[in-house]
Amino acid sequence: MIKKIITFLSSVPLILTGGVFLVLSFIFNKMSFKIPFDVAWITIFICGLPLLYSAVRKIIYNKGISKISSALLISFAMIAAIIIGDLFAAGEVAFIMALGEILEDLTTSRAKRGLRSLINVTPTQGRIIKDNKETIVNAESICKEDILRILPGEVIPVDGVIINGETSVDQSIMTGESIPADKIVGDFVFCGTVNCFGSIDIRATKVGKDSSLQKLIHLVEEAENKKAPIARITDKCASWLVPVALLIAIIAGIVTQDVVRAVTVLVVFCPCALVLATPTAIMAAIGQATKQGIIIKSGAALEQMSNADTIVFDKTGTLTYGTLEVCDIFPSSPAISDETILSYAASAESKSEHPIGKAIVNYAKKRGANVYDISSFKMYVGKGVAAKIGEKNVFCGNSKFLVDSKIKITDEINNKLTEFHSHGKATVMVAYDDICIGIIVLSDTLRPEAAEIVSTLKAMNTNVVLLTGDNELTANHFSKKVGIVNYTANLLPENKVDCINKMQSNNHKVCMIGDGVNDAPALKTADVSIAMGTIGSDIAIESADIALINDDISKIPYLKKLSKATSKTIKLGIFLSMTINIIAVVLSVIGLLNPTTGALVHNGGSFAVLLIAALLYDKKIK
Repeated sequence: MIKKIITFLSSVPLILTGGVFLVLSFIFNKMSFKIPFDVAWITIFICGLPLLYSAVRKIIYNKGISKISSALLISFAMIAAIIIGDLFAAGEVAFIMALGEILEDLTTSRAKRGLRSLINVTPTQGRIIKDNKETIVNAESICKEDILRILPGEVIPVDGVIINGETSVDQSIMTGESIPADKIVGDFVFCGTVNCFGSIDIRATKVGKDSSLQKLIHLVEEAENKKAPIARITDKCASWLVPVALLIAIIAGIVTQDVVRAVTVLVVFCPCALVLATPTAIMAAIGQATKQGIIIKSGAALEQMSNADTIVFDKTGTLTYGTLEVCDIFPSSPAISDETILSYAASAESKSEHPIGKAIVNYAKKRGANVYDISSFKMYVGKGVAAKIGEKNVFCGNSKFLVDSKIKITDEINNKLTEFHSHGKATVMVAYDDICIGIIVLSDTLRPEAAEIVSTLKAMNTNVVLLTGDNELTANHFSKKVGIVNYTANLLPENKVDCINKMQSNNHKVCMIGDGVNDAPALKTADVSIAMGTIGSDIAIESADIALINDDISKIPYLKKLSKATSKTIKLGIFLSMTINIIAVVLSVIGLLNPTTGALVHNGGSFAVLLIAALLYDKKIK
């Protein structure tokens, strides 16, 4: 019941109402306007009770020095001001503290929607094969060693091994790779991944909490729970501020024999400007970042970004665009044109649903290449496609597919294949009329600004690391192109988490940048995380502390500079507020200030803090 009342009193409308009554109290007292009671009591009730409740709770439940909080000092000042009858001063310190709490709450992210979104991805049903009969059951009832049939387009409900059929599986939820992985009998498949093409039968090997997707969910949940809350700066200062304020107030009261001076010391010593320094600067920084297309979800994210000495990139969709595009065409003979190879390949792939086939067709359309009518189209899962243009056969696929189709491949073509693969590129061999006519080369496209960003971050004394689910060759190729020396390939979500934990154990502050579901645990584990806002998955965006609305990774150095500027602004605000407080304490001790005038001077510190924060909002950061 008490907690509900405190929560109600701490609401924004109530606190603003308290501010209105505080202003009215000041006006009525100055105009000697007669009313039944001083309306500052309303402010004290609304803003003071939650403050007192917080101070008492911390004394009872906190351990050691953390029992002493900023709320305790302000409670002392409020009660002392009430005792001597200066209700305006009592209401003022309570209101400023409550206002600071509102601003701090506005800069704090409380959402845990990312975990809920990830849970929603979990498959709910599966198709069990028993006695040659198909039965759809709830995923929870699937047992180890059960045989399941997965049709094209269906989500695989458990981890398993293929015992019948061939297909390609979209494993991006686990590995982040943009190209579906070809799967044949004996290959493993993960829970939560999508069967793209052929119907397959699998034998369940890991079910329920042991499945890969459930482990992914557990990783996100565990990372969320492990993150310790960042201690508020006012509470860090309170451990020495409270004893010093009480000591000076007591000494001033004893020496001057004037209790009003002692109370004035408590009023002006209240860390209200200190309370405002952090949230106002953070709100200004968040406002400036929003103008640049960056959503910062919490003040803690800015603080951690300022401290980050290691930036970890995912590859697909982060350093690259995450989409395959044709980047080269290699004819087997000078007599064969690029357009001829492209036309035959696009014609054969025109009925394909594979991402590589679609990329070739789209490229052909952009180039204005001819796309011919085909007949007898057939797809060979994990190999390629075959079709007929008129009476001529067209084959598009890997080298094994062409060899199996009795098509000869020259040493020159094989050497070129090896070269392209060493650069992390995908290849499609094209044969027409039973002759290999060339190779179409595809690659994930590197963002043009990636290399410059890596160079800029290094110049800012920041370590840059690449963690990717892609294979070693691809990871090595892209790392070299952007200038990253430290990279690790073939990583599943839990491996990325292990890498980040290892960096943190070596006293590095880590910022992780990613876009996929598979990045969610790593994003949660890192000290601060950034998600791509346009192409990124909802789960990655909700797991991250910061989102780049336009996927503009060139903003990352700006973010680092903004976070450092925010940190400097907070420190400047704290320095100014403490300086004003110290001057006010001296004036209080010698009797030049009373609780009411002290409260007004005290507001001067708060105004200075707000002004400094406002300057940050329009500060030019290159």
